[in-house]
Amino acid sequence: MHIPQAMRIGGALAIALALGACAAPKPPQPLYAWGDYQSQLVKYYKSEGDLGTQAQQLEQQLQKNAAAHLACPPGLHGHLALLYAKLGNDQASRDHLEAERQLFPESAAYVDFLLKKSAAAASAAPAASAAT
Repeated sequence: MHIPQAMRIGGALAIALALGACAAPKPPQPLYAWGDYQSQLVKYYKSEGDLGTQAQQLEQQLQKNAAAHLACPPGLHGHLALLYAKLGNDQASRDHLEAERQLFPESAAYVDFLLKKSAAAASAAPAASAAT
């Protein structure tokens, strides 16, 4: 029996599609590279370890993400800003707040509030120390 060429090609194509559908799908990749960020948050809230070490570990996470071209998770720069503010590094704190706002525009109102609060505290500090 002679099978027309179109049917042979169609049958081969159907078999190929069926075999392709059997392949295991790749699991979805996470949107953000969280790394140690979440465990660092737990350490911060449990007051485990010093703030300088926590900031250093989060900076390393940012470097790893950048080297691998992975997205930074929301809040990481904000948390680093908090750590640097507590360590007295106001410039690094502002820089990380600006980075948080740039990466996540939806945080702009809160970041602006924090920057204004920080600026007000900084301008009040010299006046308070001059009065004593």
